[in-house]
Amino acid sequence: MQSFVDANGYQVDFSESEEFGEAWHVLVLSQLNDQWVLTQHKKRGLEFPGGKREAGESIEDAAIREVYEEIGGIVNELVLLGQYRVNDPNKPFVKSIYYAELKMLETKSDYLETAGPILIEKLPADIKTNPHYSFIMKDEIIALSLTQLKKKGTIVEL
Repeated sequence: MQSFVDANGYQVDFSESEEFGEAWHVLVLSQLNDQWVLTQHKKRGLEFPGGKREAGESIEDAAIREVYEEIGGIVNELVLLGQYRVNDPNKPFVKSIYYAELKMLETKSDYLETAGPILIEKLPADIKTNPHYSFIMKDEIIALSLTQLKKKGTIVEL
């Protein structure tokens, strides 16, 4: 397990497994044809798709649904990368992190709270200071998740 302090001052614990128990949130690092597929959140900026699990839904189903809702992505393969726990004293939560290889992107008339998919070949080196990216993209979770992908042999280039 690895830990760090996020932008809000909360300790965040990252695990390569599901040791934190049942998650009600997901983050999905998505790719289509070797391009990263992000979404333009209307308030936060560029980020990977994700969100909250709905009642009666598995965490994997939530990941697949969020990818479709936010970017129109049809998931071909879903790989668990781990979990993280945000130790907010008022409202702690656990989020499962997945990698999704997409079959395709469907054009939709509504992407809910996002402006739809944004494809990029490479995540920028200045992501932590780049004002176009969401705070979700700026802490250690993305770097740790990318390291997991590389370990699993899913991606070679970061």
